[in-house]
Amino acid sequence: MIYRQWKGHNLSMLGMGAMRLPVVNGDNSAIDEQAAGEMVDYAMKHGINYYDTAWGYHGGNSELVLGRLLSRYPRDSFYLADKFPGYDVANMDKVEKIFEEQLKKCGVEYFDFYLFHNVCERNIDEYLDPQYRIRDYLVKQLEAGRIRHLGFSVHGSYEVMKRFLEAYGEVMEFGQIQLNYVDWEFQDAKAKVELLRKYGISVWVMEPLRGGKLASLEEDEASRLKALRPEEDISAWAFHFLETIPEVTVILSGMSDMEQLKANIQTFEEEKPLSGKERDTLLSVAADITGKHGLPCTACQYCTSHCPQGLDIPKLLSLYNEFCYTGGGFLAPMVVSTLPEDKRPSACIGCRSCEAVCPQQIKISEALSEFADKLKE
Repeated sequence: MIYRQWKGHNLSMLGMGAMRLPVVNGDNSAIDEQAAGEMVDYAMKHGINYYDTAWGYHGGNSELVLGRLLSRYPRDSFYLADKFPGYDVANMDKVEKIFEEQLKKCGVEYFDFYLFHNVCERNIDEYLDPQYRIRDYLVKQLEAGRIRHLGFSVHGSYEVMKRFLEAYGEVMEFGQIQLNYVDWEFQDAKAKVELLRKYGISVWVMEPLRGGKLASLEEDEASRLKALRPEEDISAWAFHFLETIPEVTVILSGMSDMEQLKANIQTFEEEKPLSGKERDTLLSVAADITGKHGLPCTACQYCTSHCPQGLDIPKLLSLYNEFCYTGGGFLAPMVVSTLPEDKRPSACIGCRSCEAVCPQQIKISEALSEFADKLKE
């Protein structure tokens, strides 16, 4: 197992996420505890010492099950991470109640790592609102030793992340971001890495395989990688890409069965960072992948000056691309839901003034109309 030294801790670079544990009969809230237990036992035996859960995972049962499974091991043999569920703004005034309940559910007296969960457009104002005392309460738990290290996870934009760090950056020790070779450019994850570096905050990675999409590629894409590393598993490329980023400390993978767990552990037996040529090829593959699913908007802003509705067309097209590549997902609909009604894709009147000045000749009005329809569905 590859390890990273971080503030006196020897952390396994591969962390086990408990969001996609095996379930019974397809019921996400019914975790197959025996199968999950076998996975945790295998993970512990093979060097994984970082485990990540959250209030809402598996309908609230992830904390309970993971807590029971880890209770079979000495407390100092693993690191446990949990999160405050601010993704639901109804929880904002319940930080103390929820934190105490999480400790009970996990059966521990402290969390090694604790996060502000899913900082995004929908909740940034509430997270920063002092009336909820979220920062103050969590810092108090940090000082009391009930939280050993405090951080945050973010699915929001760079601007949202910047607002959060401007307010709370001084007490943040790690930032968990969606990072993989597709999102390096596609979601501008490289800018988020740079922002964390500026604050001296270490990078924790979520979605290294983009929800499993990068575990397999189309034949033409895979062949370009196989030409460079014939014996390398395609999914391993995503992990080796992350090894080349100095700021990355922990890489979380939500593994659903023993086969996935064993494959990932094998990948992390030794470091195999990409060469410059390999990295360039992988990023070229990523550009081809996203190009097949999106529109070639360069955010030149010509369109916005000609839109009578005042729409932020580049932003909307970026969300459209994310929606198309993900096949829906939660990110694009979530961001759109935070926009005023008159700034959403449905506000486009189809006048095509934007298209008359688009250097890429994108059929913008058709894309926004399609996006609006898909969001309704």
